[in-house]
Parts: sequence; structure tokens; C-alpha cells
Amino acid sequence: MEGAEHRPAPLHLVPVTTLKGVGPRTAQRLAGLGIETLQDLLLHLPSRYQDRTRVVAMGGLRPGMTVSVQGEVLGNEIKLGRRRMLLVHLGDGTGLLTLRFFHFSAAQREALARGALLRCFGEVRRGANRLEMIHPEYRPLERLDDPAPESHLTPLYRTAEGLHQLTLRSLMEQVLGRLQGGALREWLPSELRAHLRLPAIDDALLYLHRPPADAPIEQLEERRHPAWRRLAFEELLAHHLSLRRLRSAMQGHPAPPLTGGGTLAVAFLGQLPFSLTAAQQRVWEEIRRDLERPVPMQRLVQGDVGCGKTVVAVLAALQAVEAGFQAALMAPTELLAEQHHANLERWLRPLGLEVEWLSGHLKPAQRRAALERLADGAAPLAVGTHALFQEQVEFRRLGLVIIDEQHRFGVHQRLALRDKGREEEGRPHQLIMTATPIPRTLAMTAYADLDLSVIDELPPGRTPVVTVALPDSRRKEVIARVGAACRAGRQAYWVCTLIEESEALTAQAVEETAALLAAELPGVSVGLVHGRMPARQREPVMNAFKAGEIHLLVATTVIEVGVDVPNASLMIIENPERLGLAQLHQLRGRVGRGNRESSCVLMYHGSLGETARRRLAVLRESSDGFAIAQRDLELRGPGELLGTRQTGMLQFRVADLQRDGGLLADVASVAAQLEERYPGHVTPLLERWIGERSRYGEV
Repeated sequence: MEGAEHRPAPLHLVPVTTLKGVGPRTAQRLAGLGIETLQDLLLHLPSRYQDRTRVVAMGGLRPGMTVSVQGEVLGNEIKLGRRRMLLVHLGDGTGLLTLRFFHFSAAQREALARGALLRCFGEVRRGANRLEMIHPEYRPLERLDDPAPESHLTPLYRTAEGLHQLTLRSLMEQVLGRLQGGALREWLPSELRAHLRLPAIDDALLYLHRPPADAPIEQLEERRHPAWRRLAFEELLAHHLSLRRLRSAMQGHPAPPLTGGGTLAVAFLGQLPFSLTAAQQRVWEEIRRDLERPVPMQRLVQGDVGCGKTVVAVLAALQAVEAGFQAALMAPTELLAEQHHANLERWLRPLGLEVEWLSGHLKPAQRRAALERLADGAAPLAVGTHALFQEQVEFRRLGLVIIDEQHRFGVHQRLALRDKGREEEGRPHQLIMTATPIPRTLAMTAYADLDLSVIDELPPGRTPVVTVALPDSRRKEVIARVGAACRAGRQAYWVCTLIEESEALTAQAVEETAALLAAELPGVSVGLVHGRMPARQREPVMNAFKAGEIHLLVATTVIEVGVDVPNASLMIIENPERLGLAQLHQLRGRVGRGNRESSCVLMYHGSLGETARRRLAVLRESSDGFAIAQRDLELRGPGELLGTRQTGMLQFRVADLQRDGGLLADVASVAAQLEERYPGHVTPLLERWIGERSRYGEV
């Protein structure tokens, strides 16, 4: 107990304002970097390092070097030109160097007078007469045999306006003193660290902020050093634990057991012109068992483009309806939601079931009527966009929520729908679908709160799509090929990719492309679809394309999911280098749905770089969505694959799923051990790495 009385205050509870030199203005600038406590400061890690541990002789200097030099001032002069400047001439017996200052005072000039001994650090540049440094950092020396400049590498930190590197280093030195005093608690037990060969957290942080002179700079800057690995592991562990906690909290709530005789499912399957694949049967069984349990299902169904996820989702919805509950299907775009609504109406109207449509573009009277039918239970099924989870939407008995393309929604949005169930009947079950195959290691981290089902089999009769990459210098040849295919009774897509992240510019580009193609292809009916078109304009075009009245559909990537036109057998994708492989694979999946041989032309602009060439080669050589997703992960990283700019879930400070993916299997194992043997360590870990963001999991 006596030792506990003298334990220093935990760093996550100590504000940076306790440090010398941090007043209100500096505190505000630090807060802009996310630094409010001493722990935040410690976790603000260097982005680069400088080697000031050795002095380089001036005779060995070359332009471009960033080094420490020292010598005697041989004289200084003020030079007048376009700008007034101070030139200080420095020598060390092996060579000469000019120090150039554009901002200086009289006192500074006096301090840099002939005979002064200086140690300087800066970038060497080629000057008019000799090598020079512009505004180097410098300090006076009493003698030239003073000790080495620095005992460790000098860290460079991400800064903010008005916040200098020297200020950050000074503050860091203060907090590192407390770190050595044991103020940062270790939440990874020593036996687990030993098994994983990870250093203690205080040793890792001290090494990263003060690397020894012989530290491997390249390994540090690439974040592959064991000290970085230790921090990445702990951060991945915290995120994994947060999702496990979310899952556990959800499982602690009741859910309505959705049981029935299966009459609706049998009737639905009986009217389909095909049988379920073995993979669909297996996944449907997993879902059916979950729905019958009195705890909320939280299941993610992954499957390649065209594997039949929607059919499985409809079976789940029918089980909810037969049990006396409602089901809601939410899609990220109007077009995809419209496609789902059309499919469900076609399949379920013969069974006597109405499917309600809810989007942000309904007229007020239509919206009121839809809300009434959902609230009084007259509508057993609802399909819509994010409009479904808005506050004024109420369900009479919501038993199942189906979310398509989960990665397009934030976690908050997904969880908002769970609150639409009636409190006395518990939380609705959740079925989440994605046509973006996620490599297993990534799914373990991104979706640790979900059970995983994989539909790893395509329906029979799907023909492989022949994929070629061509430069847009062959555009006329491609247009001629499209025209010949359309006149022969086939249909085609022409996809324009996003331009400079601007929907308005993309819409303009796609309109111009459609006009150009219509002019160059007389006799070919050309349609146009893009994300800025209202549904009332888009629907007739899509219906005409499905009916074969439009031969060529010019579109943005809005058609990447949900569009099913079996007669379409040719796709042109402009500027494919702008898109990820998984997205290109989904676009390509719009063709090859009939019995004709299908083709996809990737028409790139200019010359391709080596990475772009390798990426497009992957697409040409493989039609396996999971293999393509794995290569996308390796080549572009997880943010692009998961759309994490929208999820808010994988905004890591240290970890990188591409670089640190090898840690994930151990992360899952250690998470289970911590929960079982060290449950008191879980919350502090979440607070350290996730902080307020962990609150999204409170239920």
C-alpha cells in the first residue's frame, strides 16, 4: 500500500497544461493535434528522424546533405539586394561554408562575429560561390572539442501552425522524464509480451522518441522496428477488444426468436427459375439458426458479385414476416435500393406481400403514407436508403434489419437501426451483406463484432468475363466494337470514373461522353445514368435498358452493384487506374450474367506506372473476388477496401493493416486471454487507444 501512495498520477489523467511552457495558446494548438493529456503527447510519435549525433567535416559536404557541422566564424557581412541578408562565413580547417540569414537582428549579427565558435545543423545547398546553409539551427560552443552534438537521433513531429519542433521536443523531454518514473501503466502482462517477443510499452516509447545514435533510421521511419510493432499490436488489440465488447453488449440484450413453419420460404423458392447453390444453402442454414435464438443475430454475409446474397436475405426476411415481425433492407445508394425494391416486389407480390419503399426523395404525402404503413404494421417489408434510420421512422414490430454493402455506412448508422425495435420485444436481428470480399485477416479486425458467413460459389451458367487493358489512343476502335456488338443485339455499359472527387464534374463528363457516343454510333440507342439524377429520371432509363430498348448505357460507378441485365455482355471502363481492384471487379460483375461470352475493356489514359500495370494485370488474370481483394489489400491498403473514411472504425494512429496484418492472429488470441484472465486491463486499453470513440459500442 505504501508504494501505491507514491505511484505517479496516470498520464492519461494529467493535462498538458501541467507542463512548463504550456499556456492557453499552446494548449489550444496542441489540442488541434489531438493532444490534451500527457499520454496523448507520448503517443504523438515522430514521423521522421535527423542524425545530429556526428559532426561532418566541411571538406566532405555535398549539396542535399542534412548534417551537423562546426567551426569558427571567419567573418560576416550584410548584403543588400532584392532582400537584405546576413552572410556568416564559417570554416573548420577542411573547408568553408556560408550561413545565410534573411531574418536577423543586430544582436544576432554581433553574436555571430569573427572568432565565434558554432555548431550548426541544416541542409547543404549550392550557393553562388561556395556551399551554404539557409537559416540553420545553431548554438555557440566554448571550444571545438565539445562533446558530440546529440546522444540520440533527433525526432521530427507533425506540428501545427504556431507550434515549433523545438517546442514539441521540449515538452516531450518533460514527459519522457515522467515515463521513466513509471507513470505509464503496462496493460499487456509480462508472460504475453514474452511469448510475443514485444518490449514493454515505456521502453518502446522511450526508444521511438529517443533512438540511440546507432538506431536503424530506415526501419524506424518505415515503422517496422520492434518498438513500432509493440505499439501497433496494442492499438490493434484495443480495436479488436472494442468490437468484442460491442458484440458482448449486443448479445446481452434479448431479441425476438423468429420461428415459423417455413411456408413462405418454400413458396418463394418454388417460384424461382433456379435452385440454391450448396453455398447458399449452407449460409441460409447458419442464418436460420441464428434467427431462431432469443439473442440478436449479428452476421456478415460475404460473397462475390452475382453469388446470390439477395436471395438468402429474402429468405431471412420471409422468416421474420412468418413469425409476425417486419423486416427492413437498407442500401447505400438510391439506385441499389431501387434495384432491391424492384426485385423484392417481383418475388414477393405473388406471395401476397407488399414491399414499402422509403427514400429521401419521396414527396411529403408519399412519405407520410409510407411512415404510417410501417408504424401500424401494414407493411411487413421495407426497402430504402439511409432514410430508414431517421428518427421519425417507426416500425410496429421490427424483427430483422438487413444492410447491404455495410462498408458504405458508418458504424453509428448501422447501430441506429437496432433501436427501431420495440423495447419489450428486444433488439432486431442484423444481417449484413457485402459484395466486396474481405480477406480473412482484415475481416477479423474490421468486423470482430460479427459472425462471418461466406458464399464461395457462383450459380451455374455464369460465363467468365474476358478482360483486356487498352490505352485510350485506341478509343475509336473500341467505339466501333461497341457499335458492332449493339447492332448485333447485344447490350453494353460505358463507365466514366470519378473526376477529382467531384460529382458535378463527373456528371458533366458522363453527359458529354453520352452525347459523343450517340453522335458516333447512329442507330444505337444510348442511355445515361449518374448519381446526381433524381430517381424519376433514372428509373425509366434503367427499365428501358433492362427491356433491351436502350443498347448502350453510359454511367458513373453508381451501377457497380445491384444492376442485373443478363443481355449486357460488354463493359468499357474509362480510367480504371482511378479505382480499386475490388471496385473494378464489382463493375465487371455487371456483365457475364447471361449465356453469351462477355468482355470488359479497361481503357486507361496515358502510360501506366508499374503499380497500375500490376493492378490491372491482377484483374485480367483472375475472376476470384477474394484473390483480387487480397491483392487490393496488398497494393492499396485497407482504407480503400473497407471505405474506412466513412466507417470511423479503422482510423489508426500507429497500426497499418497492410504492414501489420501478420499480428492479427495473435491479436485475436490475446484479446480472448485478456478478457478471461485480466478483465481489468480491457477498459484502460480502450481508453488509451480509442478514448471517446469507444462510446459508440455502449448499448
